[in-house]
Amino acid sequence: MICLMPNCAYMSETSRMISIYRALRAAGAPAVVATHGGTHETLLMSEKIPYEIVGPRWSEERCRRFVAEGPGIGSASQSFYSADEMRTYARAEAEFFRRMKVSAVVTGFTLTALLSSRLAGIPVVAEHAGSYLPPVFERGLLPAASRSPLPVFDYMPRPLARWLQNKGAPRLKLHLKTFNEVAKELGVEPIPSFPALLLGDLTLVTEAPEVLGISEAQMRAWRPTGGAYRASTRLEYTGPIFAEFDLPIPDAVEAALDAPGRKVYLAITSSDPALVRDAAREIAAAGVRLIIAGTVHDLRDLEDDRTVVAGILPSHKIMPRVDLAVLAGGQGSVQCAMAAGTPMVGIPLQPEQDSNVHFVEQLGAARLLPMREVGSGKLTRLVSQMLGDPSHRKAAQGVAAAYAKRDGPKLSAEAILRLVSGEMKQAA
Repeated sequence: MICLMPNCAYMSETSRMISIYRALRAAGAPAVVATHGGTHETLLMSEKIPYEIVGPRWSEERCRRFVAEGPGIGSASQSFYSADEMRTYARAEAEFFRRMKVSAVVTGFTLTALLSSRLAGIPVVAEHAGSYLPPVFERGLLPAASRSPLPVFDYMPRPLARWLQNKGAPRLKLHLKTFNEVAKELGVEPIPSFPALLLGDLTLVTEAPEVLGISEAQMRAWRPTGGAYRASTRLEYTGPIFAEFDLPIPDAVEAALDAPGRKVYLAITSSDPALVRDAAREIAAAGVRLIIAGTVHDLRDLEDDRTVVAGILPSHKIMPRVDLAVLAGGQGSVQCAMAAGTPMVGIPLQPEQDSNVHFVEQLGAARLLPMREVGSGKLTRLVSQMLGDPSHRKAAQGVAAAYAKRDGPKLSAEAILRLVSGEMKQAA
């Protein structure tokens, strides 16, 4: 039995786990979904995927707090969970794994699985590291963070900040204190670095080699050195995974998509609604038609004759019909735009999103705008510039061609099943 454990505070992660679950079931593998519950639990319901709540169920408020305390957003001194909460979930998850005879757990950002998997003696698979990977920063490829969790970097020349952030990534101890206190109490392996917090025994690299510039052989051959990672960590390319929910396009959005003129899609989720409002005003000032995915935010006051606001939208149906997307930079949303051949502006909320935007920017398909510059008028100018330059769309279409070669969910399922098969042989 393979357990998929999404953190339902995040829509993109929940959708990615749904895709992997479906691919595992299509391959004939027994699989179960477990979660702490929360905001985007409704996606599991709408997709008719059975799931179990493990440990105390998360409220809307708890989900909002988790997102607000996430990497690059909240204080680097906290660990997202209290010690009591972490202890409770780690034990409840381990008991669930034993009861269900789980042979591997696949997690997004349900970070307690890094402890519970060790308690239960099973491997953990991670799919949420994005482009923040050891082979990337070992080659000096990370960009300087546009919103660094360590403010000192904001005052350095960008080349120096970039060099230091690549060199220093394996040494970062951000967010680890409570994890390692509870790990010691439970008698399980600690988490040696911040990057290790994002990695599993198997880490699915849900990207294409053409985007990262690192070959499949190089990624697969990488091995942990220097004590910065758990010794069992391995990396394997699978491919892009992004939400493809079979939701209808609301009539008002359909009308906007059919209307004449340039169209921009604004979809910044898991953020403060003030940022979305500021971005919307600047995009609208470029004289375009604007479609806003409000998700959990009430943004209806932004509507006018050229702006329409909806809730959760089927982005994969909308991206091919717009001229530009404005996104935070989560890997799923970036990949959705690129798969459609749609150029984008990225406004990263945290370092992993910086990396996701940076790599497609390097290819000419995107531009990165630091969050602190939203409201300055720069976004208006950037939207106008990108809409007037066809090279950005051509570059995005090149990324789309690379993505078309890879079935991310299917390749992820195959990698997980290879891991499980190897573990079974070792156990025998």
